[in-house]
Amino acid sequence: MSPKTRRGEIQRRTKETDIKLALSLDGQGKTSINTGVGFMDHMLTLLAVHGFFDLEISASGDTEVDDHHTVEDLGIALGQALSQSLGDLAGIARYGAAAVPMDEALVRVTLDCSNRPFLHYGITVPDAKVGSFDTALAKEFLRAFSLHGGLTLHLEMAHGENSHHILEAAFKALGRALDQATRPEQRLRGALSSKGSL
Repeated sequence: MSPKTRRGEIQRRTKETDIKLALSLDGQGKTSINTGVGFMDHMLTLLAVHGFFDLEISASGDTEVDDHHTVEDLGIALGQALSQSLGDLAGIARYGAAAVPMDEALVRVTLDCSNRPFLHYGITVPDAKVGSFDTALAKEFLRAFSLHGGLTLHLEMAHGENSHHILEAAFKALGRALDQATRPEQRLRGALSSKGSL
C-alpha cells in the first residue's frame, strides 16, 4: 500500500454548505481547519493531531440558521475522504481501540473499518451547549462520519462531568483508534477478513 494512495480529497457543495477537505492518513498531525464552527475546528484538530493525520478543511455553511448542516456535512465529507483514502481496505489492521482521559472524563472508542456502518453513542453530555456549540451535534457528526466512512464505531463514556472534557476525550480517542485501525499491516496480502473482502 503506497502512502501516495492513502489520501482523500472531497469537495462537497450543497445549497446549505460548501466544504473542501483533504485527508492524508500518513501524516504528522498537521492541520489547517476553518469550518465556521469554532468548537468543531477544535475537535477536528484534536482528531487529526492525536491520529497523526494531516487534515485541511475549508468550509462555510448556513450557520445563521444553526450549525447543524455544517457539522453533519463535515462528517459526510470526512467519512468520504477516509473511505477514498482506504480504497478496498486491503493491507490495514482494520480494528482500533483507545481510551483517553481528559481530567475527570474518560472515554473509550472502539472501531472496525468494516464497510458495515454502525454507530453506538454511549456518551451522556450534561450540557446542551459548550459555548455556542450544540453538544447534540457531536452525535450527528459521528453518525455521518461512520456512515460515509464505512465504520462500525462504538463510543463509551466511563465517567465525566465537564461537557468540553467529555467531547475532547472522545475526539482524541477517535483519532488514536483510527490511527491504529488504518495502520498498514505488513503480514496482510489483502483485506483482514476470512471472506477475503470487506
